Parts: sequence; C-alpha cells; structure tokens
Amino acid sequence: MIRSTLIALLAAGCAADAGLNASSEYKDTASSAGYDEDGDADADADGDTDTDSENEDDYMKLAPAATDAYVFVANPGRDTVTRIAVSDLAVLTTDVGHIPSTVQTTSDYSLAITLDEGDDSVTVIAAETMEAQSVEIRDNMNSLSLSPTGDFAMTWYDPDKESLGDSNGVVSFNEVSFIRLDPPEHVPMAVGYNPKGVRWSDDGKLAVVVSDGSLSVVDLTAATLSPTRIMLAEDELDAPVAEEVVLTPDGLYAFVRQRDVETLQIVDLAEGTVTPVDVGEDPTDMDVTPDGQRLAVVARSARQIWSYDVDDPFATPSLLDFPSDTAWGAVSFANGGDTAVLYTTSALIPSLAVWDTTTDLFDERSLIKPVKAIALSPVGDVAMVFHTREDAADTDPSEEFYNEWAVTLMETNGLGENRMVVEAEPTGYSVTDDDRWGFYVMDGVPTLEALSFESLLPEHLKLASDPVFVGTLPGRTMAWTSQQHELGRISFYDPDADELNTITGFELNSDIEH
Repeated sequence: MIRSTLIALLAAGCAADAGLNASSEYKDTASSAGYDEDGDADADADGDTDTDSENEDDYMKLAPAATDAYVFVANPGRDTVTRIAVSDLAVLTTDVGHIPSTVQTTSDYSLAITLDEGDDSVTVIAAETMEAQSVEIRDNMNSLSLSPTGDFAMTWYDPDKESLGDSNGVVSFNEVSFIRLDPPEHVPMAVGYNPKGVRWSDDGKLAVVVSDGSLSVVDLTAATLSPTRIMLAEDELDAPVAEEVVLTPDGLYAFVRQRDVETLQIVDLAEGTVTPVDVGEDPTDMDVTPDGQRLAVVARSARQIWSYDVDDPFATPSLLDFPSDTAWGAVSFANGGDTAVLYTTSALIPSLAVWDTTTDLFDERSLIKPVKAIALSPVGDVAMVFHTREDAADTDPSEEFYNEWAVTLMETNGLGENRMVVEAEPTGYSVTDDDRWGFYVMDGVPTLEALSFESLLPEHLKLASDPVFVGTLPGRTMAWTSQQHELGRISFYDPDADELNTITGFELNSDIEH
C-alpha cells in the first residue's frame, strides 16, 4: 500500500506563468522529422536523397534542477526561485532577475544558477543560504550551460528556441556571455556565426563553442578570456550542420560529425588544425565509451560501427559489422559496465541489438513496435524501451499493440521482458543511480510510473494533477515529478518506503518568506 501525503501551502491565489528550463548537452536533433520504413539512405521525411538524423534527446526539454538534498524550481511569473528540501519538504524562496527561464545546479551542488531573460542577467544562488547575486549579460540570451567543475557558465541565443524575455534591441548571432560564478563576473565575446552550444573539457579548463562553420576555443585558465577560432568550412554561412561535437576527456581533440558529410572532422584544439578522416557511409551517431578510450561512430548505410582510439585518433579505426542488414543508426552506452544498444529512431524498425563491448558480440532482439527512445540502467543490465505509436509496415492490425503507445522493460543480459500498452505518449523518463528503478510520465495522465529493474513490474502512482517533468535525485533512490498547478506542485516518491509526498502552492511562498 502506497502511503501518500499531500501538503498544501496555500490553496488560492492568482495564476503564475509556467516556464522551467534546463539546457542539455549540444546535439542537433531538429532534422528528425519523420520515418523511413526500411531505413535506407534513399528515402527520408523530406522525400529527398538526404538521410534523416537520429533523435535521442527530445524527451526532457525543460525541468527543475535537483541535487541530492534539494530541488530548485524557477518561478518566471514571480521572478523567484524556490528551494524544496527533500527530507522534510521545507520551502525557501529567493528573488532573482526578471523572468528566470532556466535553473541549473553546479556539479558540487553548492550553487543554483538562473538565466533571467527579462532583464538579461544571470543570478548565482548559494544552495545552503539562498543568498543571490546577479550579473548583467549580453542582450537576448535564451540558453545556458554550466561547466562540469561549476566554475563557469555560458549563455547564448538559440534562434530555434522560444525566448521568454523582451527581444527589443539588438539580437546578435555571434555573441555569447561567459560568467565566472564565484564571484559572479561577466565576460562577453564574439564567436562563430550562430553558436549552437558549448562543450567543456572534463577538467573544466577548456570551453569549445560550437557553430556550424567553426569552433571557438576558450582557455578558461587564462587571466583574460578570449576565443580562438578554428574554421570547419570555407564558407561559414553555407557550412554543413555540425550535428555532434565530442571532446576528448583531456581536451586535446574535438570530433565533429556533420550532417550528410561522410568524413569525421578531427580538430587539434591546441594547433587549430582540422583533419578529415574516413568514417563510413552515412554516419548518424557517435558516442565516447564510458571508459573514455574509444569513440564509436555508427555508419548506418554501411551497417558498421567505426571505432577510433581517443588517445591516437589518427590511427586506423577498427570496423565492426552489424549482426544483420538492419539499418540501425543510433548507439547508447550504459554509464557503467560493458553494454551498449544499437537502434534507430528515424525508421519504423521494430528491433534493436545489445552489444557486449568486451567481446564485440551482438544479441539482436525483436520488439513489439519501433523505437522512440531508449533508457539504459547505469550498468546496462536493463533497458526501458519507449515505442512509437506508429507501427512497422508489416504489422497485423489485429495485434494487441497496433496503433497503441507502448513501453517494454527488458533485461539486456537475460530473457526477462515486460511488454506494456500504456495510456498515452510518454513525455519524460529518468533512472536511479543505484540501478534499481526507472520512472516515466505520460502526456495528460496524472500518474507517475515506477518500473522495478529487479522484478520488471510497474507501480502506478496516482498524482493530484497532470505531470510535466520527472527526474531522480543524484545518489538517492528517489524520484520527483513536477505537475500542472497555477501555484506550483511537485511530488517525491521513495520506492523503498513506498511513500509519495506532494507539496502544492510553493510559488506563493515567495510572498510570505524570504
């Protein structure tokens, strides 16, 4: 029996605007507009000869920021940020700049950072004391990213993203703002045309600003920050889209995969040189292995994985053939362990392949429906497979899953499976660090779905209103889900205690407690 607690801070008041934002790592997925039934390179959603890109990151667009002890929620209609303590649901709120559209936390959980679009500022909040300091940035920035060490932030303007602030005045397509966080200090600079994001080295000493036609390298250890431009194309305004950029852990090289370009660009970030290397026909995805030793590139039309030595990227890559002629185009690695999964989101193909990276052996699995997204448990022994509502071309209309949303929970290292028809489209998911639970929410369905990785059985947790976002707390077996409510609502679920706690009305706390 699930124990449920509902805490209402205030039950009435005026409506507040809803808008929460979290910036993701750079990967351009905008081109995945439809499905090619056989996955071949001769057809795509646009009907031309270009192939559609794989789309892995379109689930979690906007979310509160979580630490192991707190969840921070931006309240853009009230110009505040609320901190909710997970232990006792205590609420504290602090004033920030006008229209905080984004809240993120540093990796050591000491700071929460907001991008305040309404007055072009960034606010740095001490997590324990809720003391806030704001610093002005360049006009009309609408995206934010934090360095892995928590020393720097960068903001930029993304023309494909909705802006919540007043866009009057100059809108630059070359400017970014770097911010030293402690104490807050603004460092503006001009970089390549149409910056699309930033990549940080693991040690936080280097930032690489990504534009389609160039990279801008910033040494974060320098007393004065300035960009060094490295051109990827002769004509920056007509350059191929840089769909993925990966930095080596030591920050020496960047790997750039461009749309419809059948070479991989290896950029020596110290020397500023760009060397194209062969990568196979129709490269559609790439990822660094969890140990940081290899870069795996999926060549979809060639039905191969090209693997490069990160320490010696110009050495001859190793080639691994797919286990069949299936046109998978995406690869996902478990954060720990030796498991990866090959699949596709750009074609209605109802199968995947589990890849044992220690033996290079594949286990091809048939699925009930094509794949919309996949979430692996941290060690990779269980996968949550979220299916498209669309069916493969040869599906029998009388089958139970025909024209239905579905989720499969499957063992990657065994035969266990649980195939489930679900009520509506899943819109967000997360997994716990301890490899025990996965969670997801659905569009317009007031439940939190909890999936046990041990039993493969679901728990359906009733919510007071429709969910918006879902996440897990770092280092803890606990999930949170924010929900639709004009004054703010968030629930916390502890599967070990079988307890669901909900707090409602936290936005109005800004009017009574500072």
